[in-house]
Amino acid sequence: MPTLKIDGLDVTVDAGTSVLEAARFLGLEIPTLCHEDGLEAYGGCRLCVVEVGQGDKSRLVSSCTYPAEDGLAVRTNTKRVARTRKMLIELLVSLVPSSKVLQDLAAKFGAQKSRFKPKHEDCILCGLCVRMCKEQMMSGAIEFVGRGQKRRITTPFDKKSELCRTCGGCMYICPVCTLRCQGPNAPTTVCGSCLTLEPTCIDHYDDYMCYLGPTGVCGTCVSEKKHKGGESGGDKELCHTANTTQQQRR
Repeated sequence: MPTLKIDGLDVTVDAGTSVLEAARFLGLEIPTLCHEDGLEAYGGCRLCVVEVGQGDKSRLVSSCTYPAEDGLAVRTNTKRVARTRKMLIELLVSLVPSSKVLQDLAAKFGAQKSRFKPKHEDCILCGLCVRMCKEQMMSGAIEFVGRGQKRRITTPFDKKSELCRTCGGCMYICPVCTLRCQGPNAPTTVCGSCLTLEPTCIDHYDDYMCYLGPTGVCGTCVSEKKHKGGESGGDKELCHTANTTQQQRR
């Protein structure tokens, strides 16, 4: 049973557990898109990226496919991780701007615009539908074909598959099948209308500094700390005060 450290917390898990599962066991939030409990890990969207290792030897890996190893040091919310996730969300939104799931991710992680030209595709190749059809519906009526830019999901020879039972499982799990609130012909690539509660402390520290409550509830402890002279050791109290204030305003 390997023991690893995630965001400074030691955790012992069963052999074969992924870093994502270990982090969720601790209650740490890591965003996912192509991952679904009950389906084989794919690691296609890379939104679950975390930083493993220390110093110059640290690297980014997808937590859903990376195994929990004994002595492994993992950080789930560093500047490097946050910057990478935001870029990935911008890229995904530019592929399918009509997806409400992707627009909600953009709002949550503060992606107010996309640096990529919108393509208005109808698939992000997350593979959820393929794995749902094969692993849960025991059918395998659809599959990936082609490589590179020609890669797509279809039935054998692009004809109606005799294995398909029209169960709708592929549409149910698809993250781009639900239209954004503004409809399919929205004026902008990124909606940006929903409130984001991501913390502002990532602009000042290398890791999130929210100790109490779920990560990203407020982030106002940074500005509160500045007003109070930046005394050390006050982060917990200030963050708790900011969380309580924001909940009262709601």
